[in-house]
Order: sequence, then structure tokens, then C-alpha cells
Amino acid sequence: MTETPHPLYAKHADTLARALTAITERGYWSAYPESPSPRVYGETAASEGEAAFRAYLGTDFPLDQPGGDDRVSTEASPFGIDLAVRYPHADADTLVAAASAALPAWRDAGPQTRLGVCLEILARLHAHVFELANAVHATSGQAFVMAFQAGGAHALDRALEALAYAYAEMTRHPGTAEWEKPAGKGEPLRMTKTFHVVPRGVALVIGCNTFPTWNSYPGLFASLATGNPVVVKPHPRAVLPLAITVRYAREVLAEAGFDPNLVLLAAEAPGEKLASDLALHRAVKIVDFTGSTEYGDWLEAHARQASVYTEKAGVNTIIVDSTDDFTGMCRNIGFSLVLYSGQMCTTPQNILIPSAGIATDQGQKSFDEVTAGIAGVVAKLTGDPARAVELTGAIVNDGVLARLDEVARVGDAVLPSQPLEHPTYPGAVVRTPTIVKLGAADVATYGREWFGPISFAVGTDSTAHSLEIFRATVGQRGALTAAVYSTDEKVLDAAEAAAIEVGVHLSCNLTGAVFVNQSAAFSDFHGSGANAAANAALTDGAYVANRFRVVQSRRHS
Repeated sequence: MTETPHPLYAKHADTLARALTAITERGYWSAYPESPSPRVYGETAASEGEAAFRAYLGTDFPLDQPGGDDRVSTEASPFGIDLAVRYPHADADTLVAAASAALPAWRDAGPQTRLGVCLEILARLHAHVFELANAVHATSGQAFVMAFQAGGAHALDRALEALAYAYAEMTRHPGTAEWEKPAGKGEPLRMTKTFHVVPRGVALVIGCNTFPTWNSYPGLFASLATGNPVVVKPHPRAVLPLAITVRYAREVLAEAGFDPNLVLLAAEAPGEKLASDLALHRAVKIVDFTGSTEYGDWLEAHARQASVYTEKAGVNTIIVDSTDDFTGMCRNIGFSLVLYSGQMCTTPQNILIPSAGIATDQGQKSFDEVTAGIAGVVAKLTGDPARAVELTGAIVNDGVLARLDEVARVGDAVLPSQPLEHPTYPGAVVRTPTIVKLGAADVATYGREWFGPISFAVGTDSTAHSLEIFRATVGQRGALTAAVYSTDEKVLDAAEAAAIEVGVHLSCNLTGAVFVNQSAAFSDFHGSGANAAANAALTDGAYVANRFRVVQSRRHS
């Protein structure tokens, strides 16, 4: 049986081919420009996108889906923007029933048709990228340029990467094969065998507050491409970016002749626990989650009928041994701490420095001089509030503020956190990063994650001791990123060996415009699935292959 693909497959075949090449070569490639410049997107794109975003505020979100008579509104912007968008609300059974009914035709459409439709959804979202960026900015607290890049262009790249891996895995084997086995003096045994890609069932994506699109798109599109309808359950404080995503996905699906209920929004009422109801539903076979370790662990333990993909908390670590560019090292680390006020799952937390100091191009630097160098960069970047807020954004929720209050009573603050006035949004809650000095014995403090603008400069006995601490803390708690600074190849090799042992991605001697808390689609893996911080990687074959099964039929020919 040969698939006759939808015309959308031919329309986007070149993009898919280039993405398939990119995941093999793993060099630089991006399908979606990351600069919001008018020279790239046109003179009116920004204003039109902002207008489209503002048209949603204070209204019923335009989404026609089952069970949509009831409406919920739960968002609170970190910038103090009055959102008040009302979303359709339905219970788990209603959503799952609608999604399940849409599955058979989507399954039978075949991999090429599904890829064509998914690629058209990405193209539609890209056409509305400024609308998306404004929604991410308003709900996450990211500065606008970061929201455009991470929440728009880079999220689309990650989605495309997932589609490429999904297609590669689904087409690893032929759709049909002619089987012939010699049978002695008689006629050979002949059979025609057909191999069907069969989806697992309904997929659930549970979004996060900080990166509602970037973290959700890989799972959403990996599941959809492999034939599974997707229920999208946003974080209650960041619904709009995923509601916009669902809106345009449903538009494209309907235009292509498919049931739009292949993608559904699951907006949650306060205290409802809709995510848990959906995650435990017998028809839900895939769960993607980004968020706290506690809830991620709960999903892994209890959603036993599903394949569960989680990205949770970790203890990201930098090992400082020596450097031939002290200024560049401090500048790079400092910028990494300031970006989005440390509210990235990849932001460094623990900076392990020998108490005796380190060798640098500027001579021997003491522990205090190293920490002062990093703190000085942070202070400079946040010294002018008008410029600082374009890097820091706003504090995403009260949990981050509570941790800032708690850490103020811990250790010796080299750089205390300070409030900043946002020149555009007077209601924004902005805090600068804090850096706290600790000793190696204070593992009860630095050995757990402090999500937000909080970092610890930890004095160790030696670089070898730093590596021991790195192995112990990341081995227990996990991490998404690690970095090392050294002029000694043996130290770099030892750090790489330790990183392999605890399953964390390592960056060496970053002093320029590449930062440890950033990763590039098609080249860098995000998470490894090899430590407690995440049980999967964005994005690789293992991330998509378990979202479908191959069922064969055979007939004599």
C-alpha cells in the first residue's frame, strides 16, 4: 500500500529535506530568522503582531472546540499587563473523547501527509511570530527580543527538529516489502508484507510558565507527526502562547481536510488539577512535561499507562580551574547569570572555584577576586535599569521571590539582589541576580536547585575537589548544563570524563558570544536523558521513536 501524500508535503519537502540533513550533519542551520528586524520581517510585521496580541486581551479567545461553553481566565503577567483573556474550558473526558475520535483518519493519512500538515502549521505560526512573541513576553516575563527568539524562532526550529527526527524514525523501514524464500525443488514462498506506522494514542503536553512554546513544541510536534492527537495543557499563568499555537494548528488541520480536534487546548480552572486528570486517563498514552522535580517524579510514578517525557530541576555547575582570558570568562559567566534573571533551566547555579585561587592571563587571582570579577560584570549589566530590563525581563512568579528572600539569609552575599524599576511597565517585578559565597561543606545549600537569579560561588580545596563535588551533586540531582574553564588539557579531559559519567552536556572555555545556557537546534541536544534533570533529550531518535509502533500485515503473493 503506497501513501499518496497531501499536496502540503510537496510544498514543504525542501524544508524537510534540509532539516533531515541538518540533524545528520549537526552544523549550524536555522529555518526561521531570529532577528525581529524590519529588514527581515518587513516594516509592518511588528506592529501587526502586537495589534493581533492586544486584540485578544479582555476577550473570549477565538477557539471553537468541544466543551467550550465554560470559560476560564487565570493569567497574571509578570509585567503587570492586564491580560484577562478567557479560554474555553472542558473536562478531561470531553477532551480525550474528541481527540480519540480524530485519530483514525490522521493515522491512516501516513507519515508524508502528516509531515506536510505539520510543516504547514509551523509556516502558519511563523507568519504570526510577532503575535506569538508578544504573548510569550507578556506571560513569561521574558524581555521582548528574548521572547521573539526563544519563544518564536528558536521554538519553531526545535519543532522542526522534532519533525525531522519523527520522519526519519517513521521511514527507517520500507512501507512494503516483497519476501521470497527458497523452498527446495518447489516454488519459492512469496509474501507481500506491509508495515504500518501506528500511533500510541492521545498525547498530553503540559506546558511551563517560563518557556511555554520552546519547551512544549518538541513534544507537541513529535507526537502529532507520529499520528497521535495532542491535548495541550498550558501552565495557568502562560496560556496565551499555547492557545495561539492551538488556534493556528486547528486552522491548518481543518483546511487540510482533517478533524481540528487533533489539537486541543486544555485550559485549567483554579485548583482543578486538570493536568493530573488527563495524565492518568486510560486513553492518554504519551505525556510531555517541563517543570518541577516533584511533579515530574509524580508523573513518572503514576502515569503508568503512558510514555512520560520529563524535564525537571537540576544543579547546573561551572568548574573554574584557570583561564587565559579572565575578562572574557567573567563577562561570559556574568551575562549567563543576568539573562532572563536566571529563570532558565540551563542557567549556571554553582560556580566551583579553588579557595587558593586560579592562574589567569592577568596573574594569579584569589577566590575573592574571581567572584568579584563575575559580580562586577553582573553589576555593570544591571546598573542602568532601562538597559538591564532588556536582559533580565521580569520575575515570573512568587516562588522565585520566595527563594530570593530565603537565600538572603544564607552565606555571604558578594552581590545582593536589588529591585529595578521597569521604564515601560511600572507594575513589573524585576530583581537583579545575587551571588553568594559558600564553602564546600555547605552542600545542603548548593546541592539543591535554587531556580531564579541565584548563584553560589563555592570555595573548594582544589580543581580535583571541584570535580568530586560536581560528580556528587549532579549525580544526585542532575543538571542540564555544565561548563569548565581551564588552560590545562588534562583538566578539560577530566571534566569531560566526569560530565560523561553523570550524563550532562559540557561547554569548555566559553569567553565570547556563546553562552552555557543557550543551545542551538539541529546541533546541540537539550538535556541528555542520562541524569535526574531530564529523562529525555530534545531532540533525538529516542525522543520520537516510542511515540508510535510498527504493525505489519502479510499476504501470499
